[in-house]
Amino acid sequence: MGIGLTRRTASLVGATLGFLLAASAVPSAGAERQTPSGLPVPRYVSLKFDRVNARAGPGDDHRLLWVYTVKGLPVQVVAETSEWRRVCDPQGGLVWVHKRTTDGRRMVMNTREARVTLLRRPKPDAKPAAFLNSRALAALDRCEKGWCRVKADGVSGWAREGDLWGTAEAPQCH
Repeated sequence: MGIGLTRRTASLVGATLGFLLAASAVPSAGAERQTPSGLPVPRYVSLKFDRVNARAGPGDDHRLLWVYTVKGLPVQVVAETSEWRRVCDPQGGLVWVHKRTTDGRRMVMNTREARVTLLRRPKPDAKPAAFLNSRALAALDRCEKGWCRVKADGVSGWAREGDLWGTAEAPQCH
């Protein structure tokens, strides 16, 4: 099941309040192949609206599986048609969403139970700058040498690349 199911709205929205920020697009590296958009697959995008229909196939005539209710939720595009994107969400849900419901801005999510410490510099012994709570979103600024700089609530900091969902280049759903 995907994150942001209608019956789980309250816990997700409450967990992500105050952590939604915009970020500039960060291109995804990896094996590129020809796609209808001309963009590489896989790549990360975020959901543009607080209500996005998740469908079983690429079209409005396909069964509605659930509704995402978290604007800015990071998802990974793993396939596409000219109008639809097959996306993987942080809980492993694999669905189709219309391209107009996605945004190229990169977001990340703390999918761990514990909060993630954001450091002032990309070094293990750096002082903490802030903490990213479980299920919270942050805008991705950039990743380099195994560290990612993120921004949330006007504060930026560095986290190890593997500590946040939305940074791995490999496909996240199988």
